[in-house]
Amino acid sequence: MAERKSGVLLHITSLPSTPGIGTLGKEAFKACDWIKKCGFSLWQVLPLGPTSYGDSPYQSFSTFAGNPLLIDLDNLVERGWVEKSMIVPPEYIKCDTDVDYGSVVWWKMPLLYKCAEYFLASCDKESRVKYEAFKNDNSSWLNNFADFTSIKKFYDEEARKQGVSGVASMWNQFWPKDLAYHDMTAVSKWDSEHVDDIEQIKAVQFFFWTQWSELKAYANKNGIKIVGDIPIFVSGDSADVWASRNLFQYDESTLQQTCCAGVPPDYFSATGQLWGNPLYDWDAMKKDNYSWWVKRIQNMLKLVDVVRIDHFRGFEAYWKIPAGAETAIGGEWIKGPGMDLFNEISRQLGKLPIIAEDLGLLTPEVEKLRDDTGFPGMKIIQFAFDSEKHEDEPSEWTNEYLPHTYKNTNCIVYTGTHDNDTTMGLIASSDAQYKINVAKYFGLKENSSDLQLCDAMIRGAFMSSADTCIIPMQDVYRLGGEARMNTPSTMGSNWSWRMKPSMFDDKVAEKMKNLVKESKR
Repeated sequence: MAERKSGVLLHITSLPSTPGIGTLGKEAFKACDWIKKCGFSLWQVLPLGPTSYGDSPYQSFSTFAGNPLLIDLDNLVERGWVEKSMIVPPEYIKCDTDVDYGSVVWWKMPLLYKCAEYFLASCDKESRVKYEAFKNDNSSWLNNFADFTSIKKFYDEEARKQGVSGVASMWNQFWPKDLAYHDMTAVSKWDSEHVDDIEQIKAVQFFFWTQWSELKAYANKNGIKIVGDIPIFVSGDSADVWASRNLFQYDESTLQQTCCAGVPPDYFSATGQLWGNPLYDWDAMKKDNYSWWVKRIQNMLKLVDVVRIDHFRGFEAYWKIPAGAETAIGGEWIKGPGMDLFNEISRQLGKLPIIAEDLGLLTPEVEKLRDDTGFPGMKIIQFAFDSEKHEDEPSEWTNEYLPHTYKNTNCIVYTGTHDNDTTMGLIASSDAQYKINVAKYFGLKENSSDLQLCDAMIRGAFMSSADTCIIPMQDVYRLGGEARMNTPSTMGSNWSWRMKPSMFDDKVAEKMKNLVKESKR
């Protein structure tokens, strides 16, 4: 029987008390201490890559690089890598408000390059040796990422001067043809003419990896495993696609996508979700034994202990939407690589600590692929209580997300995820029948308060037969819809929520610890 475990879902950007955005500094270590007090053994975060337009961690400039915005500036000062006078934030950058990505990027990115310039000119011998080792160990992705970022910085600025922005300034839209085609002669020429810029980009990545490695080591030392997250697809505006275009479905003559990713109409959207990501050319990937995916998983397992793969069902079949479509409705299902991919990754890397995000439209084929891999799937308590009136006893209800229906304990139960409203927010916005169903299932009075219903759902997750239970930080504190992390298919205030410093609370930790003990997690 597998060990029962529990943990919290809390992204780094949501940590408190640092200018503009949560970082890998002292508050992250404080989070580890609090997670330990709760009796949790897992800390789940969202993707860690550098975010692009829209600020979503699921749309990154690189699937291998770290997000520079998460770098803690005070930590750089403590290491002697920058002067304290360099990192004073402007007045418009606040410490304990939600993340304003536009302001943070405007302030922090140029500052990080100045920090990198200072580090490269003045770091001690030991730091220099570690930096050179980092570059050597990560050259397979770091060189392409640094080239891509350097070129992108330059041509994004050129585009702004011409009044062009966003998607129109992407590498396949605005860059000179030889650079867009990743012509090695042109790229080498760029390298030779932008040595300092490229070196600074690499140094910023060194800052991230140094800080992240120390945080992970601290978490592991305290009995906490980090659960990381990767999207199944990557952004079209990324070093990954630019440098490995042959592995994606592109028209070679125009450098344009021939199709894009998304999902058909579902729980979240009546018109489906048009993600826009390029789709893989799985036949091309198979020819070199899926080496890109092997490297991707290998890189993630340097960063985290367990990898959650978003939209796992896309490996069995993916929703292919024609390029230029306005919604996802007109797509079609195309078979993916299935077990062939995971057999090859396992052959090269061994047993894989992977969580399959198996939400959405599941078919027997998807369920079989998940079960054949042995990866645990996901159960969402919020999905269990639809507005259908139930006349029979709760033990006879059949919704697959109800705790008593889990046929396989090899799964992770959540109250909700980053894509759902908070549990309090959901309850507050639900109709009366939903609330009655929750109350009836957990043996509460029909007129129970929203707080009582929320607590019952959290307790239900802990007491379920699922091997693992993970609760979003917002639900630990029973926060309302104002604390929602993301609303799919929308733009605006997503990904911006930050916790208050007071939320590392000992009484709440004790409450969680009691649930951990009661549920034998």
